[in-house]
Amino acid sequence: MKGFIYNTPTKVFFGPNEEEKIVQILEEFNAKKILLHYGQGSIKKTGLYDKIIASLKASKIVYFELGGVEPNPKLSLVHKGIELVKREKIDFILAIGGGSVIDSAKSIAVGAVVDFDTWLFSTQKATPKDHIKVGVILTIAASGSDMSNSCVITNDTTKEKRGFNSEENRPAFAILNPKLTYTVSKYQTACGIVDILMHTLERFIAADEENDLTDNLAIGLMKSVIKAGEVAIADPNNYNARATLLWANSLSHNGLTSCGRPFVMSVHQLEHEVSGMFDAVAHGAGLAVLWPAWAKFAYKNSLKQFSKLVYEVLEIKKSKDREKDILRGIKKLKNYFISLGMPSSLSEFGITEDDIKKLALNVTFNHTRVLNDVIQIDEDMAYKIYAEALK
Repeated sequence: MKGFIYNTPTKVFFGPNEEEKIVQILEEFNAKKILLHYGQGSIKKTGLYDKIIASLKASKIVYFELGGVEPNPKLSLVHKGIELVKREKIDFILAIGGGSVIDSAKSIAVGAVVDFDTWLFSTQKATPKDHIKVGVILTIAASGSDMSNSCVITNDTTKEKRGFNSEENRPAFAILNPKLTYTVSKYQTACGIVDILMHTLERFIAADEENDLTDNLAIGLMKSVIKAGEVAIADPNNYNARATLLWANSLSHNGLTSCGRPFVMSVHQLEHEVSGMFDAVAHGAGLAVLWPAWAKFAYKNSLKQFSKLVYEVLEIKKSKDREKDILRGIKKLKNYFISLGMPSSLSEFGITEDDIKKLALNVTFNHTRVLNDVIQIDEDMAYKIYAEALK
């Protein structure tokens, strides 16, 4: 087990109706003038927006609004948010929604305290040193951004999707009410299930080294997510299944399942190029297609971890041929994704051979980086993985 720093400063309020305490919670964090940040209207359809607004109006908290966050959150809206925060001297951002809204809020939060473009953080040409506090009311189990140190933004001018990690990105609090996820569509629920699994799985596969405690935490989480995912797709109002997914969403990306293990998450990097170039591609759907393609090239370099995956998580019956068992396991996980309603190939998004050549170049940042993960991913290897996923 490698040395590590584990930091989870986000205070979690988990359970039914916790969002009704929003004023009390905001006052606990000394929020006086807030930006209410949300997506494209779903919180208004569900009544959550009206509930939060009524609570705020009955308080002394001053609030401003900025809605319109899209999937794959856009830099142009982040710029509007920064301008608003600076102009009105806002001291707290309340993000209501999923990962896209939270990441947009994080980018605003670090960008509002500097005099240069926040995109420099996304391209890792600058490092955040401070931020405006962010709180979260989560409405979908997926990204884990409610407790993570990560932030991913799409530059809608250049079509680049870039992420950066910083402790300045950790939200101050997160309100997690599983009932708020009941209305999430089956497709978006499925995308979320994939994203949760991938956040742990990409950490889990990272290296063949002794780390049984972290391994067992990861194995338990993945098994629980697979089971709860099946239930939630069949019965969207099943509280226990939704609660399992919502808490797993947080634990999968707050650092717990990577303690003592270095990791790169190269499949996420491969997918960011896809959904950056093709805005209609949901992140989880892209991961569902790309991970099985990546795994076929990577498994021989991490036989121990792949073996644990197929035998302990996917419960493949052990034969005398471990490699065949692993390939069966990769296929089983891909079929699980398909059973949830996920696509099986990049071609289903309208992506072509010419597109994957561009994607392979983009993921190397135009030949300026190689992803050193379980396998090294340069332009040639990236092309092979995209080509496998295109089938």
